[in-house]
Amino acid sequence: MKAVIIEQYGGREQLVEKEVPNPVPESKQVVVEVRATSINPIDWKLREGYLKDAVPFEFPIILGWDAAGVITEVGEDVKDFSPGDRVFARPDTTRFGTYAQYTAVDEHLLAPLPEGVTFEEAAAVPLAGLTAWQCLVDFSDIKEGDRVLIHAGSGGVGHYAVQIAKHLGAYVAATASGKNREWVEKLGVDRFIDYKEEDFSEVLQDFDIVVDTLGGDIQEKSFQVLKEGGKLPSVVQPPDETKAVEKNIKTGFVWLEPSGEQLSKLGKMMEEGTLKSVIGHELPFSQEGLREAHEISESHHAKGKIVITMK
Repeated sequence: MKAVIIEQYGGREQLVEKEVPNPVPESKQVVVEVRATSINPIDWKLREGYLKDAVPFEFPIILGWDAAGVITEVGEDVKDFSPGDRVFARPDTTRFGTYAQYTAVDEHLLAPLPEGVTFEEAAAVPLAGLTAWQCLVDFSDIKEGDRVLIHAGSGGVGHYAVQIAKHLGAYVAATASGKNREWVEKLGVDRFIDYKEEDFSEVLQDFDIVVDTLGGDIQEKSFQVLKEGGKLPSVVQPPDETKAVEKNIKTGFVWLEPSGEQLSKLGKMMEEGTLKSVIGHELPFSQEGLREAHEISESHHAKGKIVITMK
């Protein structure tokens, strides 16, 4: 099969197209013919070698950990899925990722892909959508009426977090660039903050939850808008424990746990029309397409999600 792999750490030029062996499913795995995948910051951070201690893989590595496609083969102990099923998944973080025509996925990480949802829309969701869900639901125990601030509401995790928080009955503020105001507000944002024009820490207060997707100074200032007993999940870096204790804030670094069950809930929201993927960039599955996709992701200014289409 065709795959785009890296054989050493480095820049985008390390992404090369190669023929590699097709995956063979273990007893509780399926093989998915990948119709679309999407780009996440973990992809290029791993490519650059920033994560080599946390995720020590052997080469060659197939990057990519989002998949939407059709099952072509099932392991002998797979019970709930069959060849021909449309599915999407955030597979386990292994060196056999989804920049490939076929990928093996554990059955418990699969979710059925609802009719009416395209492979591209679904491929955008798993990693970013599950991260948003786990920040809001698992970590923050979001409740109806909570006041929630989402940083970078126009980003991958951010635009799903806005929609999930609104779906669960929260009041939602979001920061983003003014050029993204119109479509971010359409997601249901109650208070849009153009970060170039306003300082969120000066205009917001008494928030229950802040979802930090940026880290650094933004994370530091986020403590100022939280009420006592608030929650500050970060997907970038562990927040300051001393500040957290001072204000009785629950803080933590949220590292995604793949879950087919949670992904099925997001699939249901997509089916109902309460969760949509904003795809800012769609590129072909090729060495050049993936290099360009990494370049866009590394700019930190991608609109919504970057999707790679296989066919």
